[in-house]
Order: sequence, then C-alpha cells, then structure tokens
Amino acid sequence: MIKNSNYTTSLLEEVEGTVQGHRDGHGFVQRDDGQSDIYLPSNEMRAVLHKDRVKARVVRYDRKGRPEGRVVEIVERPPQPIIGRLLQESGVWLVAPEDKRYGQDILIPKGATGTAKPGQVVVVELIEPPALYGQPVGRVKEVLGEVDDPGMEIEIAVRKYDVPHVFSDACIALARTLPDKVRPQDKRQRIDLTDVPLVTIDGEDARDFDDAVYCEPAKVGRGKGWRLLVAIADVSHYVETGSAIDVDAYERATSVYFPRRVIPMLPEKLSNGLCSLNPEVERLCMVCDMLVTSKGEVHAYQFYPAVMFSHARFTYTEVAAILASTRGPEAVRRRALVPQLEHLHDVYRALLGAREKRGAVDFDTVETQIVCDENGRIERIVPRVRNDAHRLIEEAMLAANVCSADFIAQNKRPGLFRVHEGPTPEKKEILRNYLKAVGVGQTVSDDPKPSEFQAIAAATKDRPDAQQIHTMLLRSMQQAIYTPINSGHFGLAYEAYTHFTSPIRRYPDLLVHRVIKSILAHSRYQLPALPTPGEAHAKLAKRLQKNQVARLDERVAAPDVRPRKVSAETQAWEAAGLHCSANERRADEASRDVEAWLKCKYMREHLGEEYSGIVTAATSFGIFVTLDAMYVEGLVHITELGGEYFKFDEARQELRGERTGIRYAVGARVQVQVSRVDLDGRKIDFRLIREGEEFTARTMKDKGVAREGGAADARFEAGRKDQRKREGKGGALVQTLKTAARKAAAKNKGRGRR
Repeated sequence: MIKNSNYTTSLLEEVEGTVQGHRDGHGFVQRDDGQSDIYLPSNEMRAVLHKDRVKARVVRYDRKGRPEGRVVEIVERPPQPIIGRLLQESGVWLVAPEDKRYGQDILIPKGATGTAKPGQVVVVELIEPPALYGQPVGRVKEVLGEVDDPGMEIEIAVRKYDVPHVFSDACIALARTLPDKVRPQDKRQRIDLTDVPLVTIDGEDARDFDDAVYCEPAKVGRGKGWRLLVAIADVSHYVETGSAIDVDAYERATSVYFPRRVIPMLPEKLSNGLCSLNPEVERLCMVCDMLVTSKGEVHAYQFYPAVMFSHARFTYTEVAAILASTRGPEAVRRRALVPQLEHLHDVYRALLGAREKRGAVDFDTVETQIVCDENGRIERIVPRVRNDAHRLIEEAMLAANVCSADFIAQNKRPGLFRVHEGPTPEKKEILRNYLKAVGVGQTVSDDPKPSEFQAIAAATKDRPDAQQIHTMLLRSMQQAIYTPINSGHFGLAYEAYTHFTSPIRRYPDLLVHRVIKSILAHSRYQLPALPTPGEAHAKLAKRLQKNQVARLDERVAAPDVRPRKVSAETQAWEAAGLHCSANERRADEASRDVEAWLKCKYMREHLGEEYSGIVTAATSFGIFVTLDAMYVEGLVHITELGGEYFKFDEARQELRGERTGIRYAVGARVQVQVSRVDLDGRKIDFRLIREGEEFTARTMKDKGVAREGGAADARFEAGRKDQRKREGKGGALVQTLKTAARKAAAKNKGRGRR
C-alpha cells in the first residue's frame, strides 16, 4: 500500500479514466472516481490517444506523492475526428493535428487524401488506432480550406470542441412551418401590452433581442416606488417540448459567440425573427411585472403571458448619452421616451443600493472586444466600457431572475436554479495565506459571506497591488452551474436565483419559462426524454464530484450529515443541469480558442516590438503578462527572467530571485518584447526588457524574424521540415508507410512549445 495525502491505493490496483494528452508528449489519466490524475510518460502515450478511455495501474509515486501510471487496457476509443494540416514529406502523407494534445501525426495512405492539397486544413477520421510501434492511420473526411482563409479559426474550433453547428433536417423543416408574424390565435389568453412603451436596450451589434423593459413611478405600500416590467421573448410558445427544434436546442444548450459570427441555439427564423423583440412589430412575451420600493426591494411581482410592441430599439451608447444629457441631440430625437429612461435609471439606482446592502460581490474587471475587418482579421482590441445603461439592464434582469427563482421555489416545483457556491476549503486556505502574506488585515471566515469579499475589495481598492488582490479574490470562487438543488448564489448574495431572461440563447431559460407556465396553468411540467449527455457532461460531473468530496470532508465531523434521497425526476433535472452547464463551458472554451487564434495572428505582425504590460499570473515556470495597448496575454518564461534561480512563492503568488530578491507578482508593471508566436499552440512568448537595455525591433529583424504572417508561416513550416530531415539522418530509409510513420513520430517528439 502507498499512502498519499488524498487517498490510499495499491500499486496493483487498476483504475478507469480518460486520457488527457499534453502538447509536450506526456499525458494524464483523469480518474472516474475524482481522485488525483495519474501521470503517463511519453512512452505510455504512444499506444493511446487524447480522450481514450483506459484502465491504468499506478506504478510509482514521485517525491511530491504524485502517481505515475501505466496503461493496461484501452476500454473505449470514442469516435473523434481530428483536425489538422495535411503535409507531404518524403512521399508520405501526414496530418499534423491542430490540437497538440494528440501528440502524434496521423498517417494518411495515398488513396485516402481525397481532394485535399498539401498545407490545407482537413478533418481526419481514424481507420487504424496507434500502437506501441505503429502510427495512427486515417483518411481525410472533410477539407476545410487554407489556414489563412477568413473564418478558418471558427471552422476549426466548432469541430475541435464538437460544437453542433448544423441544424437537423427535421429541425429546419419544422422551422419552415412556423408563421412569419404573430397570428390572432396566438394572442388568446394573453395580456395586451401593445400600448405600453416597452423598449429594448442592447449593444450596437446585437441581432437577437431577448428582453424589453418599461418603468413608471408607482405607489408601493405607503411609500413611493416603481412599477418595473421585464418582458422576455416567449420562445416556449413556438418551441414545443420534445419537438425537432427542441431536441436540437437541447443538444446545443447555448448560442456560441465568436468575433463576427454566432452559432445560434435556435434556427434564424426564430432567433432573429419570430422570437426576437424587434422594434415596431408585435411579439409574444412572458412578463415579470414587479413593484419595487424606494429601497430597491421587490415588494410584489406577478408573471403572465402577453403580447407586446417594442416602441424603440436603443443601444447602450445611446441610452448613456441620453441619461448624461436629457437635452442633448440623442434625447431630442427620442423625446417621448426620455421620461421612461429616467424612471429606469431611478429604479436602477435603488436596486444598486439594495445590491450594496446585500454585500454582493462586484469587482471592476476589464472585458475586451475584438474588432475585425471584413476578412476576419483583427483591426484592434478595445476594452468594453460598461456604462449606466449596461448596469441598468443588468439590475432589471437580476430582479426578474430572482422573482422567477422565488416563484418556482414557492410553488415547490422542480426546475433549474443558477447556483454559485462559496469557495472550496482548499481555495479558502490559499486565499487566507495570500492575504496574510501581502499584509491585508482582513480575511475570510470558515463559512464566508459575499460581504466579506466585498469588504476586502473595498478596503484594498487604493493599494498599489489592488488589482492583484482583486484577481485573487475572484480566483478563489467557484464557477456557477445549473442544478435543481437550490444552494443560492454566493456572488450575487441571493438565496435563490435562476435564468429567465435569455431563452433565445440559453436552454435553461427556456426550461424555466415552461415551468412558470405550468405553474400558471396549475399543471406540472415534465422533462422530455432528452439525448444522453456526452463527454462534456462527464467531465463536468467529475469536477463537481471532486468539489462535493471536498465539502463532505469539511463536514465529516457533523454526525447529522446523511446522503440525500434523489427521485427519478430530480435525477433527470440534475442531468439536464449538468448538460447545460457543461455545454456552457464548451462554448466558452471554443470562443476563447478562436480569440487566442486571432490574437496570435495579430501579434505575428508585431514580432520584435516592445510594449508595457502588467503581470496577470505568476507560475513556477514564468509570468503571464497582459499588454496595456493591446490587451493580449503572453508568457515570459522563467529562463527569460535573468541569470539567477527564481523560486515560486505560492502564498504570495510571485516569482522571487534568490540572489537579487527581485520579485515578479500579479500586478507588477513590466516592459516586454514580442519574441515568438506559436499559432498552432495559441501561445505568445515575450522577452523581458530590463531598464537601460536596448533590444529593438530592428535587432529582431537582423536575426531573421519575419514580420508578415504568411512569410512567418512559410518559414516556420520550412524550418520544421528541415529539422525533421536533420533528425532523421543516419536512420533507415523509408521502406514502408508504417516505417515512415514511426520515424515521423520520433522526429516530432520535440515539436511544440519549449
């Protein structure tokens, strides 16, 4: 038996899990039981692929008690198309996977390349898996095009992350049968709000409009207040439970947003037409009608189906300008609606006051927007400026979401809550150590409240390292999930919270609408037989299991802790919540991948240039720096920090030089030079520029660094081929395809980021 801090296991014990490859050639087995990952050295990865399900045996532990294993059986090889670039070397066709976690090139027989040409991006279907002494073999299934084609990064991402991007024939056929506008029969048993001047407020580039708002002064109890209406597109009227459109919507679970392109959850006829609250047309909606007190508390609310008529389509910029000057040109153009916007601003300030009183967490963070030209190339990266118009809509939506959660809970019906739990014991301890190390007098309790985090943020906002402290506060929190088990929303300081306001782009909101409608109709909503959740669901379930184990460990001393009994209905809702949560993560990962690709292409044009930036993360292998001018993040490897030994201080989240004592911590300001861009790996490397050092773009040119993206690509590919040839000298001649493949595999071990 070998004892480990997390568990005790036998070296003979076999465990099941999923292989996670690493771009450097090794890998890990993510265990099904949620315990520590098992390290697989590169020789163990030769016969397996990223995402394979395997049985592994722990063979040893390293000095830190981390397990290293050996694969003893491949349990399942899921069908996984691989995206990569088609290369021809010494008469042998290979596909170099775009996702470097696969670790091996795919051998393509001569007759299996289809219409693909060298250098093109293709989708490969495996026809022969890898073996200990054999290369994986595949055939070209789809040709995506040239690597520099506009939108190629999105085509790669949707396949890489298995994002559904083609509606089924049944879904498209059903969408065609839907009407183009609201019909008289659709208005039956609905409140007529067409004379109420509801308006939409969204970004300039918005195409689908989920929500409209209206506000007027009202007497609330004995005091003054407001009547606030939040009208949300009634998607559930058109998307019936279990229909072809519903099945496709559930599979996607969310719309996926990329620069210049959206992959919608619903067909365009619904998302941009029939369900979108476009101006000056009738639309069906579900309304949350609230009475809000002068203190920002919702005194009463009701839900009802209605038909509405949007009186205007405002942008955030326009509303902010009107609120800043009610006599300005924007206000003159919208004179009739200005009083309503002022009422919305008044109720927003009251709701904001209630938020502050609750102690909800509200850190100022910088979000960026990528501005592309017609060819999909980045023109610039700009910060998204949040003004009072953004916050006004946000507070109105929060109020409606809280009412929907309360309505479902009060009526004791199953549904999906948006749950955000407090930090895990491990994250609490890391945060406490950090706050103590940097001299913050306050800390968090064993059962922290959101107000504690907000108090620390407020107390440190004027410190030079405020951004560093706020970043650590954010990192200590968990991600929110969808679940039928209501545990409240930690960050927003709500006892119950759900998502009601975006059914066009989020499936959980659509489910919430159906539950609310069933309550109004005095019936009970039943989930349909939904498709089995896939890999993303399984990954999230394991992560949640780890958190649950940690929470149980924290409460193990309590004698009254008993496992809860879960009904079949609750299990179905839990599965739906996990599926929606996992697909939300998948959409985020795909979007980040595309943004990273675009940023890398953008930065290839700035090789050798110097910029100021701020350290956004410190690790044992270097520091990550975000540039001030471009909002692009890159790595300064520890070897670039100077000729001394740097030690990572986990408590302070900083690297410190042992000889000079120089420190690089989150929030530190540095000067860097763009030294390398790896498009395939989505990585940008910086070189630290020290005070008084001259290292300009000119010297980088002298060293032969290409500035143009196309030339850089060509030289990178040529260099990679030359390297393979050099590494292959002295070896046997290529006699068969498999011999060539094994040789290529050996050559490519060192490929990727150093």
